Amino acid sequence: MNKISVRSLTKVFGRQTAVDGISFDVEEGSILALLGPNGAGKTTTINMLTGLTIPSSGEICYGGEIFDPQSRRIKQTIGVVPQHNNVDRDLTVYQNLKTHAILFGADNIKSRIEKALEFSGLSDHADKTAGNLSGGMKRRLIIARALLHEPSVLFLDEPTVGLDASVRRTMWDFIRSINQEKRCTILLTTHYIEEAELLSDRVMIMDKAKIVTEGTAAELKAKVGKWALDIYRNGKTVTEFFETREAGLEQLALLTETAGIRETNLEDVYLTITGRRIDA
Repeated sequence: MNKISVRSLTKVFGRQTAVDGISFDVEEGSILALLGPNGAGKTTTINMLTGLTIPSSGEICYGGEIFDPQSRRIKQTIGVVPQHNNVDRDLTVYQNLKTHAILFGADNIKSRIEKALEFSGLSDHADKTAGNLSGGMKRRLIIARALLHEPSVLFLDEPTVGLDASVRRTMWDFIRSINQEKRCTILLTTHYIEEAELLSDRVMIMDKAKIVTEGTAAELKAKVGKWALDIYRNGKTVTEFFETREAGLEQLALLTETAGIRETNLEDVYLTITGRRIDA
């Protein structure tokens, strides 16, 4: 059930097309980062893949089997971490996990919770009220909750949104451990360029309900050039791309404007393709 295959997936709300005929695969045991601005269709895609939203058309398969949102068996292989911290603030960490396990119909609840607490680093916080946890700890709790039934596929919708830089990096290590130790196939959505580059095996960029490009981070950056020269000209920054650092430095030496050279990143790819930045 670990491989995800999507074909011609579409979702229309009234006159608005939120997802427009997208097709892609997430290979077993891999991490796919879905990158794009607000309104690109990322969350709607996740909602269709997890059965929260019914597609207008198209096909979703898990391990070669067509996904029926009513299929409890397939849903038991899926874990979902929503964008917002929807923990019960008045319950303890342990009680949050126990409630979820009961609602999910899990067996060996005590053992499952203990394993989830240990793996997520929350064992020492089990008796704390969830509302008093830090933002990073709340995200860990939500992820631990999603792992209780030991899913083979995990969906992470903006897993580090609202976290400061140091906590975000700790969360990245946690996500890597889920992928490697749990052998979990992961699809994550994110606004963060660095997050997509560091965590994913492949990156898929969405804009205006469509997939505009996909590939490894290296493949995507190679499409625009390996080195970027940022030039502050006439009140704004323009960027020129080069295959080698030496070529960029040669151009830099000819300039009278303020400029700097750096390695290309995924935001350059996105800006080149769409004409706007990832947070626009």
